[in-house]
Amino acid sequence: MKHLLSVFLLFLILSLLHAQDGPALLQKVRDRLDQVNDYSADGIMKTDVSFLKVPEAPVKAYFKKPDRLRINNEKGISLVPKGAVTISLNNLLKGAYTVLDAGTDKLEGVPVKVIKLLPKDDAADLVLSTLYIDESRLLILRARTTTRENGTYEVEMSYGKYSSWALPDKVVFTFNTKDYKLPKGLTFDYDDGSHKQPQPAGSGAKGKVEIRYISYNINKGVSDHVFQ
Repeated sequence: MKHLLSVFLLFLILSLLHAQDGPALLQKVRDRLDQVNDYSADGIMKTDVSFLKVPEAPVKAYFKKPDRLRINNEKGISLVPKGAVTISLNNLLKGAYTVLDAGTDKLEGVPVKVIKLLPKDDAADLVLSTLYIDESRLLILRARTTTRENGTYEVEMSYGKYSSWALPDKVVFTFNTKDYKLPKGLTFDYDDGSHKQPQPAGSGAKGKVEIRYISYNINKGVSDHVFQ
């Protein structure tokens, strides 16, 4: 009986310690992201949405703490990810959440820790976010987020040259075109006289935006006027 009690207590202690892994890991990831006060970056954006004809194009991205992010294409099409908070992980991780440990998984052979974020603010637009974190590098490889306004969308990130800053070389943003409200989430401004086509009713197709970053200028200062 004493042996069973000891085993139970050991299991309880290990469970409690395991439950603390999620919040501790999240804080370490936050600390890494906090290194970056601002950046400007050059990249190439590829858009794959069935009802939008958008050519692959060079873009310029700007970020400034705490959550200001703008992605522009000087040739006429601007991508403003107002609803896509996970593109700016800094913004996503600044909220107050209940952190749930959801175990482990693998992404393309890489072991990841899975944690779920439930906002403590009942009125928050974000309903649930699931993060897949490479513990060895303290990098978020995938974030799946459900919101009240824009349905569920997913962001996958690949890292290379700028991994020490927790900045990705590639970001792939996937969303359901039926649930996602483009005017609030992805805003395309056409300067060539063409018009945005309406979203097909009842469409369940996936839309995808991919940005491959070529270079970053980090903590060099970004003017407020670029976000106007």
